[in-house]
Amino acid sequence: MFQRRNFLRLFGTSLALSTCPFPISPTAKGIEPFARTRPGQMRLSLAAYSLRKYLAPRDNTKKMDLFDFVDFCFDHGIPGAELTSYYFPEDLDRDYLLKLKRHCHMKGITISGGAIRNDYCSNNESNVERDIEHTKQWIDHYAVLGAPAIRIFAGNAVKDEDLSVTLKRCALNCEKACRYAEQKGIMLALENHGGVTAKAEGLLEIVQQVNSLAFGVNFDSGNFRSSTDPYAELAMIAPYAVNAQIKVDIYADGKHQPTDLARVLTVLREAGYSGWVALEYEAQEEPLVAIPRYLNQLKHLM
Repeated sequence: MFQRRNFLRLFGTSLALSTCPFPISPTAKGIEPFARTRPGQMRLSLAAYSLRKYLAPRDNTKKMDLFDFVDFCFDHGIPGAELTSYYFPEDLDRDYLLKLKRHCHMKGITISGGAIRNDYCSNNESNVERDIEHTKQWIDHYAVLGAPAIRIFAGNAVKDEDLSVTLKRCALNCEKACRYAEQKGIMLALENHGGVTAKAEGLLEIVQQVNSLAFGVNFDSGNFRSSTDPYAELAMIAPYAVNAQIKVDIYADGKHQPTDLARVLTVLREAGYSGWVALEYEAQEEPLVAIPRYLNQLKHLM
């Protein structure tokens, strides 16, 4: 009888887990640093935001589309492309997504991830619900494309509200969005992107309250701009990373300086990180000139 009860219990659990790509642990309080096999394996990608000057021109600059962007990645010998949502046509449909997916495959380019705009900190319920629906819509789009992860934002502190209350609400909204992402086999990666995530402590306070295996951190090397030692803050969030971006600029005490690219990659290596590292170029030099140079440096370092 004991064996039969255990079989039924285990069978029932297995059946439940088999219906969801990222089942939630009923006892988890929030995600823990990921257990990783070392050394990790990192792969180089390029974020479409790097070519925003051409993907969303504000003047007479020659315009690119995402098909051109994929060609650019192919021409420069990098295996991955982050297809940022900002540069999709407003009238995109499933046919467009399938054509873009085929184009990537025929070029040998893997879609490393996606990115959306959202604010999960707001105390305006209708605005948050709108952003969660927006997230779900893009989860559906990126699921068609086969993207493994989408980077999302937290938002800003709410005036006259205790920060811990804001962070708890943000975590609950992240978890709500993750429940949908789980069904599509996609991970949501919370980026250290100013606002309540301007410091590692704020980001981690959110992360450690989200109960979903479809959740993690988008590690952005250039976004800790108020820290004396941004590399130390990056080391704090690296164990939770499911996606990584590297910028060519970094800020210590708010002062701009060139990123030590090797040091950033060392931070990821020491955390055992495996996965995509996307160059997100935001510097002033002409991107068509600077990006190939930085890609070559990263290829050498990786």
